[in-house]
Amino acid sequence: MDSLRALRVFAITVRSGSLSAAGRQIGMSPASVSRHVTSLEDRIGSRLLNRSSRKLTLTEAGELYFQHAEQILHQLEEAEQSVSQLQGSPKGTLRVHSRLLFGTQHLIAIMPEFLKIYPEIKVDLMLSNQVIDLVEQNIDVDIRIGKLQDSSLIAKKLWGSERVLCASPGYLEHAPPLHTPNDLAAHNCLTYRLNMGRTVWRFADSEDMITEIPVEGNFQSDYGPALRQMALANAGIALMPDWSVKDDLEKGLLVQLLPDFRVSYAAFENGVYAVYQPSRYMSAKVRVFIDFLVTTCRERIA
Repeated sequence: MDSLRALRVFAITVRSGSLSAAGRQIGMSPASVSRHVTSLEDRIGSRLLNRSSRKLTLTEAGELYFQHAEQILHQLEEAEQSVSQLQGSPKGTLRVHSRLLFGTQHLIAIMPEFLKIYPEIKVDLMLSNQVIDLVEQNIDVDIRIGKLQDSSLIAKKLWGSERVLCASPGYLEHAPPLHTPNDLAAHNCLTYRLNMGRTVWRFADSEDMITEIPVEGNFQSDYGPALRQMALANAGIALMPDWSVKDDLEKGLLVQLLPDFRVSYAAFENGVYAVYQPSRYMSAKVRVFIDFLVTTCRERIA
């Protein structure tokens, strides 16, 4: 039996959750699907699936095999697309992950234009604030913000960014004066929930002297757009990426505070990066997407 075909059938079966669902997807009978999976198990000498009348579950060996199978099939798909795209346009499914704030505010807004330019690409977009494993999650491009951990991944910096302290004129009208970072003790600070500990904002002056200020307030969230909306609603002071409040600052809806200081939650590197797996041949769909991000996002944020 064709090993590659059996590998594909196994992967589809795991994703589908049953032999019958896999069979419907690829035009096989459940018995035929089962024979393909059994051929893999016989060849490697280990059971991959626990079969029951209600559902399929992966064995420990099956989980490991499935993870590698997904990588192999993804690399094969990229290789086939790279060759075919020498004579055609980029095509296939592009799997993208992004942080929530950037995704909701910028990435979704530019997707229609990208898909109009490349109609043979299908985008599978996932949004979360989690640091994900690109290999395990089978992600082509991950949009990350801030200092990157050392890894074997390739990072393309889309643009530099700073965080800004800001509040609405309505809040500032009735709030105590704010001249130094220490004055934040008298203010309602809208904080991003990084962990369950106390929130600390870090300030760097013109000589790069660092001051750490514990801040408190009556609202915290792990969702950036919620902090922006609260700041616009006169609820307090927020620490936001400059690109997320650029229009608000220009329109006077928000006011930047303590502009002589650089400020951040932790590291002061807050650039936006497109991160992807190293490959001998970058697939055309990844290449055109990153090129599109560099051009389009810089135009939006410039």
